[in-house]
Amino acid sequence: MADGNTVNTSRRFFLMASAAGGGLVLSGCVTPGDTTDGAPALAATPAKPAAPLVDVNVFVAISADGTIRIVAKNPEIGQGIKTMLPMLVAEELDADWSKVVLEQADANEAKYGRQIAGGSFATPTHWIPQRQVGAATRLMLLQAAAARLNVSIDELSTEPSMVVHTATNKKIPYGDLVVDAAKLPAPDPATLKMKDPKNYRLIGKDMRNWDSPRIVRGEPIFGIDTVVPGMKYANFVKCPVFGGKVISANVDEIKALPGISDAFIVKQAGEALFSKMGLLDGVAILADDWWTAKEAAKKLKIVWDEGVSKDESTASYDKQAADLAKGKPMASVSKTGDVEAAMKGAAKTVEASYSYPFLSHAPLEPQNTTAHAKADGTVEIWAPTQRPDLGANGGFNLVTTALGVEKSKVTIHLIRCGGGFGRRLDNDYIVEAAAISKQAGNIPVKLVWTREQDMAHDPYRPGGYHNLKAALDKDNKLVGLSNHFVTFARPNDKNEMTPLPSATLPPQEFPAAYVPNHAYDHSLIMGGMPTGPLRAPTSNAVCFVYQSFLDEVAIAAGKDPLEFRLELLALPAPAGATRTGMNPQRMSDILKLVRDRSGWANRASLPKGTGMGCAFYFSHQGHFAEVAKVKVEKNGSWRVQKVWCVGDIGSHVINPINAHNQANGAIVDGISSMYQKITFDKGRTQQQNFFDMPLLRIDYAPQIDVHFNLTDNSPTGLGEPALPPVLPAVANAIFAATGKRIRSLPVENISWT
Repeated sequence: MADGNTVNTSRRFFLMASAAGGGLVLSGCVTPGDTTDGAPALAATPAKPAAPLVDVNVFVAISADGTIRIVAKNPEIGQGIKTMLPMLVAEELDADWSKVVLEQADANEAKYGRQIAGGSFATPTHWIPQRQVGAATRLMLLQAAAARLNVSIDELSTEPSMVVHTATNKKIPYGDLVVDAAKLPAPDPATLKMKDPKNYRLIGKDMRNWDSPRIVRGEPIFGIDTVVPGMKYANFVKCPVFGGKVISANVDEIKALPGISDAFIVKQAGEALFSKMGLLDGVAILADDWWTAKEAAKKLKIVWDEGVSKDESTASYDKQAADLAKGKPMASVSKTGDVEAAMKGAAKTVEASYSYPFLSHAPLEPQNTTAHAKADGTVEIWAPTQRPDLGANGGFNLVTTALGVEKSKVTIHLIRCGGGFGRRLDNDYIVEAAAISKQAGNIPVKLVWTREQDMAHDPYRPGGYHNLKAALDKDNKLVGLSNHFVTFARPNDKNEMTPLPSATLPPQEFPAAYVPNHAYDHSLIMGGMPTGPLRAPTSNAVCFVYQSFLDEVAIAAGKDPLEFRLELLALPAPAGATRTGMNPQRMSDILKLVRDRSGWANRASLPKGTGMGCAFYFSHQGHFAEVAKVKVEKNGSWRVQKVWCVGDIGSHVINPINAHNQANGAIVDGISSMYQKITFDKGRTQQQNFFDMPLLRIDYAPQIDVHFNLTDNSPTGLGEPALPPVLPAVANAIFAATGKRIRSLPVENISWT
């Protein structure tokens, strides 16, 4: 699979996936159970097959006692992928789920195909290939049974983990056939007959996430729980200004402290780190326990070369953005028609400036990795990562570059992540642990960041500044829209100013390609802070801006904000415009559904200080529309009382209970971000912990109503697309409640009468 968008159904891919395998797979405890009401019940102890497993392909192995092991190929970060992907295999295999055990794969793309958790790509990428794995395995079992019974394969069918001879009702368990089946050649994917969806036994049923019992029991399962024999605990202190370098440090004094086994300076790997997220300069401290290493770090005296970012600050960014907004944009992002003429001929114009801050990913589990760079030149790593691949900041690439080893010498065990939200797409913590292990004399090292280190060294969601203007004609129709977007950039290796990761404006941002005239432009501010994708990257910020401003335009036009959106979605594409991504009919359908489910028409009867707002968004192949109800107190405090969410993610919701969890979590995450900010002064992050970068507390979580509108489209992902619309829906509800427009995040106390 060349990229996360591509569904590879080629024979070559399937043969690769079906090659007789086995190999070393991280064998954490797996807990099957019975399937009461479609969800496996808690099992008291991990299940182990009584007979050896026989590999049919790299994903499926079956034992004589009927146990079916299915390998979960992608990293699990809480999105339920460890359960969902094996469900696809098990469905087409017609496996008895109560006899299935799941096993997390190691990082090995040559064996399993691309392994990444990001972009909500898992479902669309694997919907066909993983079902093909199951269907092919089932066909091989049928072929083995046909040969044994000396009958035509057309006389056979399957029921859970059994091949059935239809005429005689003779049943043969999969475990009795696996040895013969494993000897057969892999079938051509083009010849596979997939199940009729009406016969699904697993897809569309609530299946409890596989690791949930272990999490509830508090068993070690996350990266931070990893323990290997002989390991030391490490604390790694980097410059508070991003990219700063060590001039000197009192490492000899630190090494003399009680309980400290070593301390040394680690140097940056590579001269040009555009992302500032690889192996940077720092001081490593090793001890027999984590607390001792952390406390010793307080006594470090480091002289830093703080570099070119030492004078950057949020106040400076704000001033530069305001100055740039007054001038001509530096470059065009996209354009249709003549927006200047539309503005001049408008019966009414609406102008507003919107902004949002940098944000930290703030996963509950701080960054950590256990690594052993061995004397024989091999490297073994246990890491909670979303992206172990060979990409620029992928785990393999960073380790091979910094340690000077071949990829074949590196083993990365994929450990469950305690949250990621895009943070663990960057693997700086992995290469740090590996480099420290090597420099410490090839001993195993467990690196665990403090919460403060995690907050101060994040690839932040970048802030941004939008300056919008809309033109309405005499009939109050939107005929023009412009945006002068001010964002952050750095010189690339060609010394060209390039927007930072996730600091871009999508050229097709709605309502581009729906109104006859639009012009999106940008200007750039030099930014030294590392940035990267945060859950629903770019969308999580831009949706707030555009869907809030469209609310302003609707009010100025004297129209119902939700009906105004439906009006825009019904417009034909203007001359010269090309529409991509969002399907306007699918979006209109769910917008009408959320209108009806929320009782939108009755919102005028709400008490003073309570309001409802709406928004929609297409991102990561998912269509979502949401309505929020917000209450604002006289003292200015506010809370979201309820959110109605309708999503269109295609023809099947593979695991409904998990799908609802994902949508609920995305909505809570989005509301949480409306309280948060990351600011800088003298090149340093000012926020340190959850007390000044707060997460939404459980007593402030709203009621959430989630509904999925099934359509005749291939299933798509769900980790991200439910998040973006909740921000503008809440902001628009605050306006409805108070008359105060929210144009800048975070939302502080709201002054109103």
